[in-house]
Amino acid sequence: MTTFDARPQAATTGDGPPAWLSSILLDGRTSPCDAVFAFHEFATFEPACVSTARHFVDRTLTSWGGERVAFDAQLVVSELVTNAMRHAGGAAQLRLLAHGPEVACVVSDYSRAAPVATVPDVFAEFGRGLRLVEALSVAWGWLAPVGPRKFVWAVLAA
Repeated sequence: MTTFDARPQAATTGDGPPAWLSSILLDGRTSPCDAVFAFHEFATFEPACVSTARHFVDRTLTSWGGERVAFDAQLVVSELVTNAMRHAGGAAQLRLLAHGPEVACVVSDYSRAAPVATVPDVFAEFGRGLRLVEALSVAWGWLAPVGPRKFVWAVLAA
């Protein structure tokens, strides 16, 4: 059994994020478990920012008591940040949010273009990142509110 078989399929349709996440991202509601990491403007294309993001996820989730989901969240964040660097003008901000039994990883980038989960050739070296995000999360997607950026989000069961 592969990881893709073992996990629930994520919602990538136009359903949008869960209501609790939408109200935080779009309406500005606050959350008691909310941590933000802003990427330095010149570091948005540095490969080291992926490692820095993973460490931020580990420290944050450990402090929240979310050690059980920390590894999966690190993988998801690695993929979202890498995609932002490769396809969306760089990663602007990483935000982690916890709500009940769920943890959301949100990466904002400098593009309004929708992320596209491809079906790579079996020998392709790239193109599996969003499939990995889909396999590890209960839901994922993107929002493009007013402005030059979009949010790519993934919700994991804690």
